[in-house]
Amino acid sequence: MLVSHIMQTRVTAIGPRTSIRAAAALMADRDIGVLPVCKDRVPVGILTDRDLVIRLLSDLGRVSDRAVRTVMTCPVITCRADQSVLDAARLMGARQIRRLIVCDAAGCLVGMLSLGDIARDASEELAGQGLGEIVECR
Repeated sequence: MLVSHIMQTRVTAIGPRTSIRAAAALMADRDIGVLPVCKDRVPVGILTDRDLVIRLLSDLGRVSDRAVRTVMTCPVITCRADQSVLDAARLMGARQIRRLIVCDAAGCLVGMLSLGDIARDASEELAGQGLGEIVECR
């Protein structure tokens, strides 16, 4: 099974100059915990709800107007839509991440793949194995 068969294609993305306040409001409005950060549709980072909490709590005074590029995770880990779900799950486990940005051959954003997508649409066992790798202390 290919990533393209189970990935989410309706993905909300932001630019690296988007303010943290705007990104957080967008996450709240869309009830999502992750935003790919793209420049000309090419992922340059990923902003998670965890990034906002962990990286900003130590600097609450100047937070909301800063650009997301100051707290996003990079380099961004991606997979291809034509890649196998097994390979994508292995990548998640190896990099200890729960979500992958999915790109086309040109490197442009085309979707998102989560462990939940794998569990729901491909294999609960594979998703469980990936989760085991993610939570493993290294």
